[in-house]
This record gives sequence, structure tokens and C-alpha cells, in this order.
Amino acid sequence: MNSLSNRLRPKSLDDFIGQEHLLSKSAPFYKLIISKNIPHSFFFGPPGSGKTTLAKIISNYLDFPFYSLNATTIKIDDIRKIIVQYKNSLIKPLIFIDEVHRLSKNQQEVLLPIMEKNQAIIMGATTENPYFSLTSAIRSRSFIFEFKPLNKSHLKKILERAKEIIDFTISREAKDYLINSSLNDARSMLNLLEAALNVTKDIDLNTLKSLRPTSAIKGVSQKDEHYYLISALIKSIRGSDIDASLYYLARLISEGESAEFIARRFVILASEDIGNANPNALNLAVNTLVAVKNIGYPEAKIILSQAVIYLASSPKSNSAYLSIKKALKAVKDGEILEELPHLKTNSPNYLNPHNFGGYVKQKYLSKPLKLYESKNIGFEKRLNEWIDKIKSTLDKNS
Repeated sequence: MNSLSNRLRPKSLDDFIGQEHLLSKSAPFYKLIISKNIPHSFFFGPPGSGKTTLAKIISNYLDFPFYSLNATTIKIDDIRKIIVQYKNSLIKPLIFIDEVHRLSKNQQEVLLPIMEKNQAIIMGATTENPYFSLTSAIRSRSFIFEFKPLNKSHLKKILERAKEIIDFTISREAKDYLINSSLNDARSMLNLLEAALNVTKDIDLNTLKSLRPTSAIKGVSQKDEHYYLISALIKSIRGSDIDASLYYLARLISEGESAEFIARRFVILASEDIGNANPNALNLAVNTLVAVKNIGYPEAKIILSQAVIYLASSPKSNSAYLSIKKALKAVKDGEILEELPHLKTNSPNYLNPHNFGGYVKQKYLSKPLKLYESKNIGFEKRLNEWIDKIKSTLDKNS
């Protein structure tokens, strides 16, 4: 049975929705298609953004035989057999490889002479960044084009096209939910719509929610998405944006991220980005880690939420991070200072600060090093005031 997404798949560039940066009349890639000078190309971007569809349209436009392979099941002989068919032909095949990031190094090496001799047009699609998954030899022989997520306007146009070929009604709330819960994925939207149409031709919100109770989340099993989300969360906390921090926390929780992993990042952030501007942030972060280990989901989400709000609201200073970084660099660069004799164990010449009211002037380094620079923010400012005061006071009394 032909699925709705296949029935609505555009057959020409004029019907294609989205990726205007590639397919507007003035875009270089569009001009390459029109001139029929398509290079070996790899498309990367989110699911349901049109990567496979565009490859098929290009194949039709060039009038090239289209071979669709998947890197998860591909065999080297599959590629070689296709090339042999067109060995003495004036026609070149277009070989499209989905999930191209899963190609092994050996499989990629098989593609190299084919690309070099232009025996076929090689195209591929991936949801992961090909700059990391494809070898430099493959990248040097091809062009990489990024596909942007479809926006709500794009999905509305696709939905209108569905209404042109199928007679159905959909309430306003259902339409909004259909679009918003699909997370910019046209295939996901059409699959939900098709399932709903198998139930009723008068689609309401309850019907859709009974089929998809929550958004079609991407899932943090996808490596890049995992790091994008945690990076966005940490940067939002560092930027003191409470709402953004809560949003990215919710994304991570909804997509199955471990509560312990999130809490561990909070502990690091508490020292790296807040430090002594609010020393209690580290205490709260450590307690959060202990708590979520013992509590687990679903209640752990409340503990993480409390921590996020506190950390985002705290004054920020990275002086502790910068200071230890500077100290380690000094040691690595050969700044190895000999320990002063009075600092060695049981030295009679050592002056214990406790015997002098908490501070006594004394050398601790054989050569002055300036490693710590306070940001003078939050409690860090009070620490500066304290150390300045005790030093000045006791210096006067000495």
C-alpha cells in the first residue's frame, strides 16, 4: 500500500517545499541542477527535511537511473554490480546512499575510484555531520550541503497538499498539534495524519493525542543531538537565562537523558562558571547529584529543576577555572620552582599563621607568580575584601 508520504512526495523542483537556501532560483546549487552539472554530493540534516526526495528529483531531472542503497545493509558488490552494468554505456547511474555516516572506511575507499573516474554520480544522506563521518578523501571529491529543518509554514503547505488529494476535515487545535508535535519532520507529520485518517475523516485533537500522546522527540541516542542539547543547557545556565535552561532541561529529560549525567554536568558548571562568586552552588550541585542517584525519575526532574533555577540565578565567575588553567600551563612550560626551606616538613623557621592572629607575612614561592585574578563578583568580592583587610590590619600590627 502506497503511504501518504510517498503519494505526496514531490516529483519536481517546483513542487519541492523547503531548503530555499539551496533551491531558490539564484542559489548556486539550483543552477548546478538546471545546468545538469551535478557534482558528487552529500546532504546532511534532520529527518523528514527532503534529502532523499531531492536526490530522486535530481535523478529524474538528469534522466539518470536511480539506485537507492542504505549504508546499514550495503555490500561492496552491490556498488560494483551497478558500475559494471554501465561500463560501456553513455548513461551514468546516480547511486544514492542513505545513512551514509554508517559506511565503513573500506566501503568509502571503494567509492573513491568511482568518484574519481566519474563512473557514477554518488549522492548520500545523513542526519549526522559528514565532516566527522566521511574521510577527507571522500570530502575532497564531493560537495556537502546542509538541509535546514522545515518550519511550520512548510508543514502547513504540505498539509494543504494532503487536503487536495484526500477529503477530510481537521480542527484548528488538531492542526496545530499535528504540526507542532512533528518537530519539523514532514514524514512524521504525514505518518500521524495517515494513521488518524484510518480512524476518522473528521480529525480532532483527541484522536491525534490518542495516537501520539507527546511530541515525536528526536531522542538523545543520536550522538550529535545529545551533545547539542547538553551544550545548550550549560550555556543557558551560564548566561543566566532561567527559562531557556528549564526548556533544555525538559528536552533532555523528555528524550531519556540520565538524571545522573545531567547532575554531573551541574557539579562541573558550579565550579567552572560560578565558583566563589557563590560557593554554595557547588554544595547544591553535589547534593543534587547525590539526590538524583537515590531518587531517580520521575521525581528527580523536580530536583534537577530546582538546581537549574539556582545555578542560572547565581552570580558567575570563572576565576577558579582560569587560575588552575594558568597554574598548570606554568608548570607545563617549565616553571618548576624549588620549595623554600622553611616550608619543608618540621622546619623550625616556618611561621604558622595561627600563631599570628591568622596571617603573617612570609614567602611561599621562590619567585612571584600571579595566577589568580578575581572577577570581584558576588561572594568572591567579599573574599577579596576579607583577605585585603586581614593582610593590611596585621601588616600594621607587625
